Amino acid sequence: MSSLDEGRDRRTPPASPAGDGPEAEGDRPAPDVEALTFDVFGTVVDWRTPIVRAATALGQRAGVEADWGEIADRWRDRYRPTLERVRSGEIPFRPLEELHRMALDEVLDEAEVEGLDAETRSELNRAWRRLEPWPDAVEGLQRLRRRYVVSTLSNGNVGLLVAIAKSAGLPWDCVLSAQMARTYKPGPEVYRTAAELLGLPAERIMMVASHKYDLHAARDLGFRTAFVSRPLEYGPEGTDRVDLEPDPEFDVAAEDFLGLAGTLGC
Repeated sequence: MSSLDEGRDRRTPPASPAGDGPEAEGDRPAPDVEALTFDVFGTVVDWRTPIVRAATALGQRAGVEADWGEIADRWRDRYRPTLERVRSGEIPFRPLEELHRMALDEVLDEAEVEGLDAETRSELNRAWRRLEPWPDAVEGLQRLRRRYVVSTLSNGNVGLLVAIAKSAGLPWDCVLSAQMARTYKPGPEVYRTAAELLGLPAERIMMVASHKYDLHAARDLGFRTAFVSRPLEYGPEGTDRVDLEPDPEFDVAAEDFLGLAGTLGC
């Protein structure tokens, strides 16, 4: 994981490769932005494909049959309700990996999936550490990094985010997590903590996400916003579950990170 390059002014971009010609500084939609913070699950990485693959393999090894795609979707559907239990004070703060494990037990019990012992369930939970980047993610982040600080701002705990970055080759300048605020997005303290740690006012940071609730919460705190659509987050048969219409109040809308890089002059 690389650290911030000492002495490098990211507001002054290097010459772009042929065909990448950046727009003039004043023509970019957010010329004062210095850092981009990224949602990770669904926005930067494909969570569903690796989770279904891991669940299928572990199920076969254990001799357990189930609709693993449905199990993965139910698991993910527990995500926001479980985080809300922490935000409301119903349960104490725990790292996301612990909450994932708790939700997995609940989903398997509700679906009456039997035969996966505790160690196998924990092994499946660790599959979240090996998620795969969307095809445009690594190249797009590399281009954006030429001009901006690029950082996670995820509900994932730090260890989980670092493991994903190492596995997927994600070139972050730093890793920021809701864990640092001891609460979860879309709680305002998460975004405030990120701005404080980056040493920047909110208006000089752009939140990048494929989920509108994340962008709305960041915008309410003064962040600039970029919506990136991810139609395959729930797989080819789950496109009806994904909201692809950007809010006109967002500063930028892009089909992927390469489009975002072009729009932001990288």
